[in-house]
Amino acid sequence: MKMNRLIVSLLSCISLTTLAKERPNVLFIMSDDHTAQAVGAYATVLKPLNPTPTLDRLAAEGITFDNAFCSNSICTPSRASIITGQYPHVNGVTDLTGRILPPKQTLPILFRQAGYQTAMIGKWHLKVEPNFDYYKVLPGQGKYYDTEFRVQGDKPWPKNLVTHKGEHSSDAITDSTLHWFKTQYDKDKPFFICHQFKAPHDYFENAPRYQKYLADVKIPEPPTLYDVPNTFGSIATRGYNDELMPHIGTSIGKRNPRRSYAVDLKERFPEELPADYDIAKLSERETTHLAYQAYLRKYLRCVKGVDDNLKRLFDYLKAEGLYDNTVIIYTGDQGFWLGENDYQDKRWAYDPSMRMPLIVRYPKATQAGIRSDAIIENVDFPALMLDFAGIPAPTSMQGRSFRSICETGREPKGWKQAAYYRYWMHMAHHDNPAVMAIRTKTHKLLYYYGCNYDGGYQTPPAWELYDLQKDAGELNNVYDTPAYAEVRASLKQQLATAEEKARFGAELEQQLRDERKKQKIMEVCASCFRIQKTPFFACSCTLHVRFILASQERLAELEEKEQAAGGSTEATQQEKAKLRRSITRSALKRSNTERCPKTPLLAPFSHSNTTIYQDRLRTNTEKFEKIEFLQGD
Repeated sequence: MKMNRLIVSLLSCISLTTLAKERPNVLFIMSDDHTAQAVGAYATVLKPLNPTPTLDRLAAEGITFDNAFCSNSICTPSRASIITGQYPHVNGVTDLTGRILPPKQTLPILFRQAGYQTAMIGKWHLKVEPNFDYYKVLPGQGKYYDTEFRVQGDKPWPKNLVTHKGEHSSDAITDSTLHWFKTQYDKDKPFFICHQFKAPHDYFENAPRYQKYLADVKIPEPPTLYDVPNTFGSIATRGYNDELMPHIGTSIGKRNPRRSYAVDLKERFPEELPADYDIAKLSERETTHLAYQAYLRKYLRCVKGVDDNLKRLFDYLKAEGLYDNTVIIYTGDQGFWLGENDYQDKRWAYDPSMRMPLIVRYPKATQAGIRSDAIIENVDFPALMLDFAGIPAPTSMQGRSFRSICETGREPKGWKQAAYYRYWMHMAHHDNPAVMAIRTKTHKLLYYYGCNYDGGYQTPPAWELYDLQKDAGELNNVYDTPAYAEVRASLKQQLATAEEKARFGAELEQQLRDERKKQKIMEVCASCFRIQKTPFFACSCTLHVRFILASQERLAELEEKEQAAGGSTEATQQEKAKLRRSITRSALKRSNTERCPKTPLLAPFSHSNTTIYQDRLRTNTEKFEKIEFLQGD
């Protein structure tokens, strides 16, 4: 009997070891603000500069996705969606103040439970302690030089700090990952590692060895750097007669007097501009040209540092025989504006900031050098990683695996045909109005709802519609064009459905649809979940929002307990059912005739009140200059 048990035990160990060797490793690499326009594999005006030879080789050996999008183009929400597989509405991270508590960090938990060794190294930006076996992460946004890391140690989080003196962050992060491989890696287990750069986030401090890179090169300029056609945008982004152009969206040149690279880069990097550079003496076009050239040199030097460090990492994996048995995923946490439309930063629902670079390499399953135009969202990333590892994705994840697309280049039947987007941080940091959008392969519909969380700091609400087949640069708003009436109506319905899915997840979607049919109600309120006949009426009932989010959080807690216990009790099932009914009732409890007394009326602004609006905007702009936001944006 003892001999039989010993044999069974040995066979089990052999089986687990064999399984570990068969299962692929997963290496998830993410840079901060590295946009597709600055990846050579995405043919853009910067391609002749050859900015990313290492990433281009990775793309040549794997699959490149042309339509990968984030659901909220800002650092913390994008990272939260990837670690949870949930839209911001469900995981609760809608802006830079958000956090994902350790028990809610679904992705590393599932990998650990499946026998993977997990590590998070680099930029974390989710405030609380990472739930990985090993972590070495930047405090907040982190520093480019003398890079500090929060690590595990004798003291509680976040008090254990180590510093890489004199080292650039891209080098320090890669050194740290290589050190993990050499000192922590258990070769009997597959690994799941998140290797996450700070670069090329602004402001762009490159390592000194790259200072001569591009020093004497004229950077190609996007065609809309100096002027955008008057068909671009709407009253929400331009005003009635372009009076909002100086105030909406921070700029490369001196268009925006509050924040521009024309001013900021001179203060931070005077060596990048002529000695006699004086914004007061130069024309708008001259300052824009000089600021753009300085901006792109600094940005691309940081990108070069990322690409060279990836070569170091990949060379190590090849030398150790790990490269071809590792699913390698490269992305940026969102897109970024590189001078198009005279914009900087991200946040907008237009493609330069909404699109994410996405390259997947795993030669045992993916074909080499193929591309896909399938619609992919960042909530889909964790389901893909789990799928490659043979780990079932939980029902709490709202994203879907696209493994079959990676392997075949073809979309499976029923694959999503639209990407949903919403940006909440109305007029914060870079003067972007809050917006929601739906993006298909052929069109994009945007709705600027014109207020912050509490219905305040109002800006003009407006719709925009772009025909991406005829207008890939999104420069001709055809929302009011009669020929697009049917497309417009269809996209509004898709946006309403996408908003509903993002808010409630798959389990509640059908319940809401059934209830809406009974009540003959058309839309879900854009801010507080109330049902309204007026499409996307922006309501400020924050207490109502908090109730639903609290109920969703309690649901997630119950599901975690069930998972840990390996089953569910009758009492738990009853509580879950009650919570779902309460959420549904709360979403539907008021008809369109009842309105929260705090709800602002958001009638479109006309030419008669733009002067009043402009005065209010100036006042609020001055107010915002005095507010100190959380570190990093």
